[in-house]
Amino acid sequence: MLALFRFFAPWPMWLLHAGGAVIGWLAYFLSPTYRRRIHTHTQLAGYDNSVVREAIAQAGKMVAELPRVWLGKSAPIFWGNTACVDEAYQSGKGVVFLTLHMGCFEAVGQGLAQRYAAQYGPLTALYRPARQPSLAKIVELSRQRPGLETAPTTLAGVRKMMKALRSGKAICLLPDQVPPQDLGIWSPFFGKDAYTMTLAARLVASSDAVPLLCWGERLSGARGFRLHFSPLSKTLPSDLPSAVAQINSELEAIIAQMPGQYLWGYGRYKTPRPAA
Repeated sequence: MLALFRFFAPWPMWLLHAGGAVIGWLAYFLSPTYRRRIHTHTQLAGYDNSVVREAIAQAGKMVAELPRVWLGKSAPIFWGNTACVDEAYQSGKGVVFLTLHMGCFEAVGQGLAQRYAAQYGPLTALYRPARQPSLAKIVELSRQRPGLETAPTTLAGVRKMMKALRSGKAICLLPDQVPPQDLGIWSPFFGKDAYTMTLAARLVASSDAVPLLCWGERLSGARGFRLHFSPLSKTLPSDLPSAVAQINSELEAIIAQMPGQYLWGYGRYKTPRPAA
């Protein structure tokens, strides 16, 4: 698999995206489970078939661009609202970047590391180690970029992120990722309870860090990615279930900006697997 990723890594983004759109539609037609999940999730959120059609192609593009994003030359990155990011870093506190399965979330960490690590220290990104050894090796290589450190979804990884926050550095994680059993709570997401991590809210509360929402828009014409940033609409409440529910609500608002780029095929409402 590593050889395959290295083969596709130098390919131009437009060609990867063109092939990826085809892959997305093939997956849609060949997998009844995947097809049903996309329709169920978009209908639950109140989106019509125009969003479904775009999401099918965008999901395929996400898969096809991974060799380039992980192992190839960095794609062009454009910046949205950086004023809140600059202010957060300059506060001297830790910064918690909350992204989601939307657009190219890998570009968020890479972009932040490129722009801010030299002055403010490395960004620590939480990731779930792959179960397949061949894919785990690729993921490991993809994270070896200047200014970017990683923390696995283990107790050691959580400690590493807390240490980074307490030293005034930044971390990045995906609060819409389903955590293992006993590491989350059931909380509404588009009106239906989804097992949701408590880690994001706990990290913010225990470190007095600055939370920021962010996502990486996949630009048309394979022009690269635009990173968007915004503060939370209000301070997270001290009550943990309320804080988790607010984060889910904030993510819903981000998805509403460009629902066709959200990964609707992700098993957001699945039963969590047992913790390792």
